[in-house]
Amino acid sequence: MSEVAELPERESMEFDVVIVGAGPAGLSSAIRLKQINPELSVVVLEKGAEVGAHILSGAVVDPIGINKLLPDWQDDPDHPFKTPVNADHFLVLGPAGSVRLPNFLLPPLMGNHGNYIVSLGNVCRWLAGRAEALGVEIYPGFAATEILTNDEGAVIGVATGDMGIERNGEPGPNYARGMALLGKYVLIGEGVRGSLAKQLIARFDLGKDREPQKFGIGLKELWEVKPEHHRPGLVQHSFGWPLGTQTGGGSFLYHLEDNQVAVGFVVHLNYKNPWVSPFEEFQRFKTHAAIAPVFEGGKRIGYGARAISEGGWQSVPKLAFPGGALIGCSAGFVNVARIKGSHNAILSGILAAEHTAEALAQGRAQDTLESYEAAWRASEIGKDLKKVRNVKPLWSRLGTLAGISLGGLDMWLNSLFGISPFGTMKHGKPDYAVLEPASKHKKIEYPKPDGVLTFDRLSSVFLSNTNHEEDQPVHLQLKDPELQKTSELGVFGGPSTRYCPAGVYEWVETDGEASFVINAQNCVHCKTCDIKDPNQNINWVPPQGGEGPVYPNM
Repeated sequence: MSEVAELPERESMEFDVVIVGAGPAGLSSAIRLKQINPELSVVVLEKGAEVGAHILSGAVVDPIGINKLLPDWQDDPDHPFKTPVNADHFLVLGPAGSVRLPNFLLPPLMGNHGNYIVSLGNVCRWLAGRAEALGVEIYPGFAATEILTNDEGAVIGVATGDMGIERNGEPGPNYARGMALLGKYVLIGEGVRGSLAKQLIARFDLGKDREPQKFGIGLKELWEVKPEHHRPGLVQHSFGWPLGTQTGGGSFLYHLEDNQVAVGFVVHLNYKNPWVSPFEEFQRFKTHAAIAPVFEGGKRIGYGARAISEGGWQSVPKLAFPGGALIGCSAGFVNVARIKGSHNAILSGILAAEHTAEALAQGRAQDTLESYEAAWRASEIGKDLKKVRNVKPLWSRLGTLAGISLGGLDMWLNSLFGISPFGTMKHGKPDYAVLEPASKHKKIEYPKPDGVLTFDRLSSVFLSNTNHEEDQPVHLQLKDPELQKTSELGVFGGPSTRYCPAGVYEWVETDGEASFVINAQNCVHCKTCDIKDPNQNINWVPPQGGEGPVYPNM
């Protein structure tokens, strides 16, 4: 806005603990705080229109976290864990066929028996109900956009975004000032590449002496399939075709209840070829002879996309900062080899809550929770991540076949003997820095969608129920338009038009002049642009609260 001094003063509310993000980590933290001390005042902010609206995951859940948080969960008739895993398949795909790997070859930690196939959005809705029953206040539709600090620089709360700001940055007729939510401690559980977590990591140098965080993009569709194609409880993972050996990634098919199948595709964002389109690779994958029959006669009913943290053990930043801590995927607790993260998100929420409650009981506030930072590597989270710490760097360095083979051997050695011949490998460059000029690679010609099994991006975004008010500042901030033209387009061939799974970015030529168009209304909040832009020239910030996708059961 042009005149900051003219802004009305924010209204404020004070709590013992402010939690940003109503995902598995944030809600688990809120529940655990109230279990320890029912008198604590706890608030959870959620930028989605409702709890679960922005939650997207596979998801096969290891119940270790839920068992610890809510030991009686199976007595709750409304719990969402309806489909236990009863079959576990792992395929290697080639252009013309597939090979199923025998289960006895797979490291035990990759097994899924005892786990559940779920909608993680529905898990969060259920957790929110449990949290509210304990007295937790949950505010959906409020995006935390600003970190509030005291004179010493410690975090004392967050502010929600102003509503009703017009595209020119000026207050409109429906303008409403955001609110300040102040807490003795602030826990950040925004998910992968959260805007506040990114600021905090930079401000407090939380990434010092850590490897760069690594990422993937996960794309998911939900299908209603014919009963004869449905096998409730089947978990199927694959790697190989259509990705080349130098582009990491893989897929999943999870058979839920009610004739529903979740199909997803993950592409590691350290790919070098700027012509790669993760969305198009996903569509191609569904045409494989081992995959397509599942969807014959079926109907696609959902679509979404989300970045995934893949750096693991080496890349977890320092978790505690003056006044708060990082939890869940904001900290990067996904186990990429197991293709799971929600169990560690829940466990981190519990762990942070316990150390926060202890500090509050001692009369402390707005200091650094060093005990939380010191505890996580020896906890279930650390033990889970340490065993697989070399899988991602081996895959990145050696390619899919050799990398996965050695990664599997490394997991066996870690599981059986607690050792690795590789020690702890480094990840190397951040994902944006490995992209190579377009001139070094051959352009990929992807087939046109048939509208039956394969689809375009815009019809897919429609299924995500994404909506943004058009007359507001664009929440995808372009730092230097000229750099975007000379480098992103001129050198790298405009990869933003391909890595974005929602058709947000376009290069439009008018009278021989290329211009960069940002269709912010399409954004599904996956954060891939913030991660993969080769010049780090795009900064993702939250739009108005309550906007973006509304995933019903993803």
